[in-house]
Amino acid sequence: MKEMIKPGEELCPFEFNFDEKTFKPGDMVSYRVTGSLAEMPFVGVLLEVHDDHVILVHGDGYKDPEGFKMRGTRESRPLVQEEEALR
Repeated sequence: MKEMIKPGEELCPFEFNFDEKTFKPGDMVSYRVTGSLAEMPFVGVLLEVHDDHVILVHGDGYKDPEGFKMRGTRESRPLVQEEEALR
């Protein structure tokens, strides 16, 4: 996401935590989804942080997160399986 903004363009309206070492519940993250949605960035909020994975929901941080809880990898941009994202 950071590299998508070129000099002179508007900044992204979201402030993401890209440092998986500092993840905590409530952080807004940019996450990815496998399969047919692999090319699209998504915005989510972390609910739980574990040593090897996170639990997140889709949301922009401005209103209550909505949808199902999803399990993602614990990396700078968590990866969620398409089956989880499309439940």
